[in-house]
Amino acid sequence: MNNQNNARQIFLAGVKGVLPGKLINDLISLKGSILKIGYRSYDLTQIQNVYVIGAGKASAAMAHYLESVLKGRITKGYVVTKYGHACSLRYITVSEAGHPVPDANSYKAAEEILKITGAAGENDLVICLWSGGGSSLLADHPENSSQEEMANLNDILVRCGADIAEINAVRKHLSKVKGGMLATHIAPASFVNILLSDVIGDPPDIIASGPAVPDNSTFSDAIAIIEKYNLAEVLPNTLVSYLREGVNGLHPETPKPGADVFKKSALFFAGSNKTALQCARTEAEIRGFETFIITDSLRGDTETACTYIVNEIKNRRAENDLQKPVCLLFGGETTVKVTGEGAGGRNQHLALYIAFHIKDIPGTTFLSAGTDGNDGNTDSAGAVVDSDTIRKARENNTDPETYLKNFDSYNFFKTAGGLILTGPTLTNVMDLMITLIDHPEPHSRQLKE
Repeated sequence: MNNQNNARQIFLAGVKGVLPGKLINDLISLKGSILKIGYRSYDLTQIQNVYVIGAGKASAAMAHYLESVLKGRITKGYVVTKYGHACSLRYITVSEAGHPVPDANSYKAAEEILKITGAAGENDLVICLWSGGGSSLLADHPENSSQEEMANLNDILVRCGADIAEINAVRKHLSKVKGGMLATHIAPASFVNILLSDVIGDPPDIIASGPAVPDNSTFSDAIAIIEKYNLAEVLPNTLVSYLREGVNGLHPETPKPGADVFKKSALFFAGSNKTALQCARTEAEIRGFETFIITDSLRGDTETACTYIVNEIKNRRAENDLQKPVCLLFGGETTVKVTGEGAGGRNQHLALYIAFHIKDIPGTTFLSAGTDGNDGNTDSAGAVVDSDTIRKARENNTDPETYLKNFDSYNFFKTAGGLILTGPTLTNVMDLMITLIDHPEPHSRQLKE
């Protein structure tokens, strides 16, 4: 049984289940003049203008399928996505910008979206399309600071080991469009948030830094995060000072749940990691695996995640009643504190790390990959390993320990094999981790018994 190929196909099935076309068509419909989004209905004869805005790796694809429903009923729109993730639209302008570090196009996108929301009136409807990556793709910065300083802050935050909730809590409090602040520009128009979740637990205020939803974080939270990771001395002083001023009440706090600006708003999830896991499970079962979804909330650093996954593998292998091969599915997003200069991302690093821990567990295959098709600073979505990966690498005079220490997992897998190359998938619901365990041979079971 070629379990590396099985793992790849199970992963691709999970990704297919969260492609924007299926998700948007399941959520939105138009019959006559009645636009239905989830449980909400909007009579377009009573709406003067329909505007569409959005940001994220999936925003362009989401906008494409929204256009296919609304067509010429869209007055104007603007969405920003990552380079290489755009598609051609007729009624909505699509731009591309930097990720994970904002660039000039990220700031332009914020300006363009503010123009649209500023024009929205009481009788208008604004449809907001948010997905992972929106925090860097839709960017601004406080007065008396610069784009370069914000880029520096983002780069430090994504490398320090902070999770996405912590990173976004800081970014939201340095912005006039994040953390619900965009809602203050949309009101008094009606607006709908459609979210594709890339965050554990699906908290709306974390996804794309929640531009048009209530924010649960504070200036004090942002400062606490900076202190937690000892960043006060390495981050730009102007930005740290701004946050401290916010703590002292010198800058407005982000709008919280119950604020008046959200009275005419609605929120719907188009999809999440749970959706991808369910689709992956269906594919694994078709391929003959007894399949278990272990969690959709895997988090923590590489070592913590590895310990959790390997313990699950050992527990399943210890069972005496396994009747067929087993598939264990994990969803979530781990963190890596990068200290080396190599190429790679959290998924490739985790896969290489786990390869060392399964080399003495025969018949085990492990895949970790991002559903967006991109892992860290590489063109790979992730990597797949098995019990023989480390042995084969050493036999071919490739030293996996050196690659791991240098955080250079991409070049390890480029040499040893195992990269998952999908190209941009135009979706984003965090990562999928797939473990396949061969059914024990009968004689092995007898010896164990």
